[in-house]
Amino acid sequence: MKHFSYLTQESQDITFFKRPEPFNKYTPRSILSSALGATLYMPGTRKTIAQEIISKKNPSLVSTVVCLEDSIGDSEVLLAEENLTAQIQNLGMAIEQGELAQEDLPLIFVRVRTPDQILRLLDKMEDGSKLVAGFIFPKFSSDSYRYLEILRDLNHQSSDRFYGMPIIESPGVIYQETRIHELLEIKRLLDSYQDFILNVRIGATDFSGLFGIRRGPDVTIYDITVIRDCIADILNIFGRTESDYIVSGPVWEYFAGEGRVLKPLLRKSPFEEFQTSPGHNKANVRKQLLNKYIDGLIREVILDKENGMIGKTVIHPSHLIPVHAMYVVGHEEYLDALSILEQGYGQQGVLRSHYTNKMNEPKPHYHWAQKILLRAKNYGVYHEQQNFVSLFTQELYV
Repeated sequence: MKHFSYLTQESQDITFFKRPEPFNKYTPRSILSSALGATLYMPGTRKTIAQEIISKKNPSLVSTVVCLEDSIGDSEVLLAEENLTAQIQNLGMAIEQGELAQEDLPLIFVRVRTPDQILRLLDKMEDGSKLVAGFIFPKFSSDSYRYLEILRDLNHQSSDRFYGMPIIESPGVIYQETRIHELLEIKRLLDSYQDFILNVRIGATDFSGLFGIRRGPDVTIYDITVIRDCIADILNIFGRTESDYIVSGPVWEYFAGEGRVLKPLLRKSPFEEFQTSPGHNKANVRKQLLNKYIDGLIREVILDKENGMIGKTVIHPSHLIPVHAMYVVGHEEYLDALSILEQGYGQQGVLRSHYTNKMNEPKPHYHWAQKILLRAKNYGVYHEQQNFVSLFTQELYV
């Protein structure tokens, strides 16, 4: 897989100062953990999973989760398992017959209900299991060690590679009186299996449900104070540089209907500053963007990034482009990161930035710079006059 591979070569040349690099499930964890981008959830009962991947219905899709937990009814579990097995087999056949290139297969994860379900699924899939990148562990707590034991055994017993992604969403974490103890115990548990943990994910919907809360489309999860405080503590434990975990942003559950969106923050700039190619009407571009994308999602991704998270759970294909476009590194921050790393940690004092609008300090900014270059590797770097609107517009006219 490679982000934005659906763009023509000309469009990529126009957009990127540095192009994204390809990855797959065998890419080193240190790189792959930041590459998932917008991870699209699909219920396990969906009959068209394989066909949509083969036909590239959603060309910007690079990672997906087939959910066997909350998105399906309790009576549908066996049906969903059989369907998942069939979908994986269909994908395998498509690759063998040349209908689908291996490099066009998105990273596929399965959200399971129990540890034993992992073993049951792999037994049903047989050789098809090599198309699965890993498993999502819901309601993860300090008692969820069985998931990790199975994950470790799979990796030790197989020549293949499987990752786990725990979702932190249990009452023991959201309730203040038990939170820090539980988070430290979860981290202690994960540390013993860290090589197999790709992301730590946050279940904000389950957290909200414990308080009878559902955020509206005009606010971000950071506006819900009880959830915001919990996210801050999760990041404090797992987001430290020495922790070596990637924390992903929580799900955004709204998608565009017929009404206008993006109305508060993106009314004029950068749309009017963006230079469309010949034949593209600037007002028409703006109108389509306002009708298609969700302002709240963009604002929340900005806050995810500013708080050190990368990757986001999404539930609708229309979320893929805006999330990925927001992760592309800006030309200015890329040059800042290069300058800081070139100087080395502690080898030189404060430096004036290439854009001469800020001071870069190699010591405090060193780890930030490393993260920027990792994002640049996975998502690319915009040309100096390009920004996320460039990719929105490219998608409209592909």
